[in-house]
Amino acid sequence: MNAYEAARAYTVNSIESAPPVKITRLLYEGAIRFLDRALLCEPGDPRSQFTHWALRADAIVVELRCALDHEVGTTTSKDLERLYLYCEERIHTATSQRDGAALHEARKVLSTLLDGWKQVELQANPGATRVS
Repeated sequence: MNAYEAARAYTVNSIESAPPVKITRLLYEGAIRFLDRALLCEPGDPRSQFTHWALRADAIVVELRCALDHEVGTTTSKDLERLYLYCEERIHTATSQRDGAALHEARKVLSTLLDGWKQVELQANPGATRVS
């Protein structure tokens, strides 16, 4: 096994064995990272990667929404579902109208939710001083 394969195996193992709250945080961070990449692109240029990165972020938001458990925490899951649907709508608007402003709106919502999940993660692991 070369160094690349070893690093990849370590990463896969650390994600597969991570608690759900950490996986959720990582998904938010990934969606925000993809939105940031899209926002660095020129939306009006058909050759830019704007749509590619925006749709990658959208795929994560869709997965977060589909993973909601409406049997547990019904109020919270319904509120999260509405926020995810709003983000999906903003991302779809951004890609169809080639409009970066709509992505900023989705990013703002996801960033606020990420801050909340970081607090949940800290409460779940009181020994941790910082969530990475």
